[in-house]
Amino acid sequence: MHAITSILFVCTGNICRSPTAEAILRAKLEVAGLGQRLHIDSAGTHLQHIGEAPDSRSQHFALLRSYDLQHLRARQIKADDFASFDLLLAMDKHNLALLEAACPLPHRHKVALFMNYAITTEADEVPDPYYGGAAGFEQVLDYIEDAAAGLLATLLAEQSLDC
Repeated sequence: MHAITSILFVCTGNICRSPTAEAILRAKLEVAGLGQRLHIDSAGTHLQHIGEAPDSRSQHFALLRSYDLQHLRARQIKADDFASFDLLLAMDKHNLALLEAACPLPHRHKVALFMNYAITTEADEVPDPYYGGAAGFEQVLDYIEDAAAGLLATLLAEQSLDC
């Protein structure tokens, strides 16, 4: 297995969960001194929000925890993302199934659920907060912070093995 140098987070529209995961992991990588060593991005499986900034509620609740999403813009996953990224992490099982269906067989091992990295949260999916209220956006942040901490621990362990 080669070192992980690029990660793509994927949700439905790329305006709530996946950009939040992108921003949170970037922040954690900066603190750990790995910010420039990994390429982090996010995308959606659907095209309805291409070019849009993250949902204003996602931005608001993320900013309350010092994560800035305002510069991010939604994009749809592309065929070459499967070759370009070392990990493609889906926020839920529906998006995981869509990724697996589109993913060429040689890259299928790169596709997984993001919550597989969670340390304390037992949920296997990051729920979509789009149609809910404030509590849903807070829950998404809690889940993503937990899974990002686990992913960072995995990346740090990998870095120490490469040294």
